[in-house]
Amino acid sequence: MSGIVVVGNGMAGSRLVSEIRERDPRVPLTVFGAEPRQPYNRVLLSNVLAGATGPDQIGLVDPAWYEANGVDARLGVEVVRIDRAAKVVHGSDGGAVPYGTLVLATGSRSVVPPIPGTRLSGRDGLPAGAVTFRTLDDCAAIIEAASGARRAVVVGGGLLGIEAARGLAGRGLEVTVVHLAGHLMERQLDPGAGKVLARTLGRLGVQARVDANVTALRVQDGRVTGVELAARDTAPGEGTPAHGTPGAETLDADLVVIACGVRPEVGLARSAGLEVDRGIVVDETLRSVTDPSIRAIGECSQYGGEVYGLVAPAWEQAAVLADLLTGADAAARFTGARQITRLKATGVDLVAMGETHHGDDDPEVEIMSFADAGRGTYKKVAIRRDRLIGAILLGETSTAGTLTQLYDRAAPVPADRLSLFFPGMGGARPADSPVRMPDAATVCHCNNVTKGRIRACWENGARTVEEVCARTRAGTGCGGCRDAVEGIVGWLGEQESVPAG
Repeated sequence: MSGIVVVGNGMAGSRLVSEIRERDPRVPLTVFGAEPRQPYNRVLLSNVLAGATGPDQIGLVDPAWYEANGVDARLGVEVVRIDRAAKVVHGSDGGAVPYGTLVLATGSRSVVPPIPGTRLSGRDGLPAGAVTFRTLDDCAAIIEAASGARRAVVVGGGLLGIEAARGLAGRGLEVTVVHLAGHLMERQLDPGAGKVLARTLGRLGVQARVDANVTALRVQDGRVTGVELAARDTAPGEGTPAHGTPGAETLDADLVVIACGVRPEVGLARSAGLEVDRGIVVDETLRSVTDPSIRAIGECSQYGGEVYGLVAPAWEQAAVLADLLTGADAAARFTGARQITRLKATGVDLVAMGETHHGDDDPEVEIMSFADAGRGTYKKVAIRRDRLIGAILLGETSTAGTLTQLYDRAAPVPADRLSLFFPGMGGARPADSPVRMPDAATVCHCNNVTKGRIRACWENGARTVEEVCARTRAGTGCGGCRDAVEGIVGWLGEQESVPAG
């Protein structure tokens, strides 16, 4: 009997498999995972890199779960071909598996810029000491290289690059981030926030170099020795003159981490003749617009012209598709998602959402901002027609829950704008307090867990944060809501201990 075959066992694919089994324990289900290990939370790789979390602590599905739940898990087997006519997938182990429905959750792959020094015979074509940052294997390779290194350069100042740099600094390395754009995390932050972030990183031992164009990796005897930057006017003591390209500059390094972004992994889909733009083009039922028997979710899929690169939309897609494939909700649809970026590392706390680049030049957009660079604090909101359309909180994020709810629901912002930055200002009550937070308030945005669901879980017998997180999945995504979950569980415990009368 042909059933459901899922190609990809990362954060999207593994969630889909578990969501399907929650709804239907009998439908034939096979999952292929190119990596030979259990699926894991990629969001927490920076914690592993920093040494704060062990690799065994970020798993999503225990290997024993597959057999216990009747899932044919083919870990370490890559699907190399799709025969759409026969409705069969072919694996790298020589096996062939028929499907009724095929789900592609192939994720994305690291982008390695085509510069001299990046196309050698080492791991991923990179010289020894140069590593991408995407998988647990990458993480292990970086940690091994860092053990004998003193200086590291991270190429790329986006989210992954900042996470990698912070982790390496935590291991005692001298770290420099080189970024092509004019400020860090330019996709999520405006220039003001980028400058405050760079200053914060500087206090944590990470130097940021922006407007820096890497033109080559410097390699000697097959091992990286630094990166070469395009010529520019340099300040005294800024870098070392290169011995190669005239007028260029070299940053010496024992370790180079390539964090130049990711690209949807669509080679399998393209070879099968599916319509591919940046991702596999799907409709609101996550069905390929080319083949009704094939669906796609996560970073490899594209809906409405958008490729979603964060975990929350991928998990939302998994829930919608599980409803559709099992018949639990035939009306379920994915109609897009709001993307909220969170960075929570030692010494760096950041939340960004929506349209963050507006300035004062648009008369239809109201901008409020507050900066205290000395304390590493930057706050900004953008409001159009009394609705929050974008926000940045860096360094002090106590109103993140309030802003996220306003943004998610397109709800009217309060007349007292200061309360968006400072809880309790102007008589406003802090919405993040468990006492004031309504049950409908979303606590975990990765898994769409509300305060009411946490309360219900408590009332059904869960008495610890670990039990609540296991039952609701709160805190298992980016981890940014963990403090809020602990606060709610603690508050519920206090209410239970208050004597009646």
